[in-house]
Amino acid sequence: MARWENGPGVLHGADVEIPVEIAASYGARTRGLLGREGIEGALLLTPASGVHTFRMRFAIDVAYLRRDFTVLAVRTMPPGRMGLPRLRARHVLEAEAGAMARWGLRPGLRVTVTTGVR
Repeated sequence: MARWENGPGVLHGADVEIPVEIAASYGARTRGLLGREGIEGALLLTPASGVHTFRMRFAIDVAYLRRDFTVLAVRTMPPGRMGLPRLRARHVLEAEAGAMARWGLRPGLRVTVTTGVR
């Protein structure tokens, strides 16, 4: 995909389909999950190579993805933390803590995103 836009989508991987919100603009990436009590599905930040959880209300799982959507690493971050940027990461996927383990997202898995659907 040449140009990402904010909006709904579906993440496909590990035999699951996950509703995803795409945050492609600077404003949407900056806002992220701040001020929310939770999220159904996941938030895809693109482009992004790192995140923080300052002023967040809940712990999150973070998956760092390469340009081709191969998972580089998955981490759980409590509120009030600064994640180091990941070398080679082009996208970051955020979800509620524990969700990515349930979905089977792990390093080495390649996922895809379908845009404009929910």
